[in-house]
Amino acid sequence: MRTSITRRRALAVTASALAAPMLLPRQARSANDEGVTDSEIKLGTTATYSGPVSAIASYGEAQVAYFKMINDRGGINGRKVNLISLDNAFSPPKTIEQTRRLVESDGVFAVAGALGTPTNAAVQKYLNSKKVPNLFFTSGSERFNDPANFPWIVPLYPSYVAQGTIYARFLLATKPDAKIGVLYENDDLGRDYLRGLKQGLGDKASTMIVAEMSHEITDPTIDSAVISIQAAGANAFLQFTNQRYAAQGIRKAATSNWKPLQIICSNAASIGQTLVPAGIENCKGIISARWEKAPNDPAFANDPGVEEFKRFASQYMPRYNLDDLNAVPGYNCACAIAEVLKRCGNELTRENLLKQATSLRELALPMLLNGITVSNSPTNYAAFHAMELIQFDGEKWVGQGDVIQI
Repeated sequence: MRTSITRRRALAVTASALAAPMLLPRQARSANDEGVTDSEIKLGTTATYSGPVSAIASYGEAQVAYFKMINDRGGINGRKVNLISLDNAFSPPKTIEQTRRLVESDGVFAVAGALGTPTNAAVQKYLNSKKVPNLFFTSGSERFNDPANFPWIVPLYPSYVAQGTIYARFLLATKPDAKIGVLYENDDLGRDYLRGLKQGLGDKASTMIVAEMSHEITDPTIDSAVISIQAAGANAFLQFTNQRYAAQGIRKAATSNWKPLQIICSNAASIGQTLVPAGIENCKGIISARWEKAPNDPAFANDPGVEEFKRFASQYMPRYNLDDLNAVPGYNCACAIAEVLKRCGNELTRENLLKQATSLRELALPMLLNGITVSNSPTNYAAFHAMELIQFDGEKWVGQGDVIQI
């Protein structure tokens, strides 16, 4: 059953784009694929409006709101965008059910901007076999960058392996004698981060990593894992997990009077959703990474992209809290999707959509850090090639030097 945004369940809205649309004459319309008419482009997606990580619901809400704005401005090339956003509850079986509904009942042109690693993995083979584009979804798992075998699956998010490697380089440069304890989500997300960490440490991985503890996304708590990592003698605590568990890990370390160097992956770097629940006083000095601007950061107060985002949020997401960073990747994904649809012009076929989505050249999105753009190719779908290390100073994240190439 579809419900309103405020209940954070399945959403179905007719939506709109950031740049001023170009209207094309109706007589110029060419033959288009399923989900496209002279007046509408029907897209589908799934996001997490319920379940164990429902705190990230603003990701999907931002996409819905963005396309509502686009439609209010006239649509894309004369067509309105009907984005059907359904709740996947961060459950692979539920994602399969909802995705089949989008493709077989709703008849969408493409799946666009879907959220989650295990959820997208669950529908990877299905969508590829149907030749339905799964476009610009949010996962950095390298399993999705496989154009030879899965050409219809096109990710956007930066690689988790690359990010893990950056943390390894940081540790080797600043704490070469570190005894590393890792808590990771037992799925492609956590395992990719861990793999990148080990690749970056090289031969030193076997001696520097003193504890590896995994958890399931259904576990009620990870306290026992944190205690085990502390007991192993770790003085560097790395969390490759989502916001809920990272907050638990930070809080448990504090209550145990354990003071290691802490690193949390970018997925968990929300001030509002991770650091505030963990206790801001427990978070000073934590390291993470970013490639997007934070709308609540004074360093970006006069940034045109941030000002644009704030205007959007004020009008289309009036209850949105700027401390919740989950809306930012949803917004950036929606911007990229809108740009690709615009580039398709009047040739709205799935083949042309795939062609445009896999030939990006230094595309600048409003909420990416200045100097970071996205580029990919038909033989390499990896779109991000840089990010920045950041440290929490007790109030905000602060950049730690130049952007790092990945």
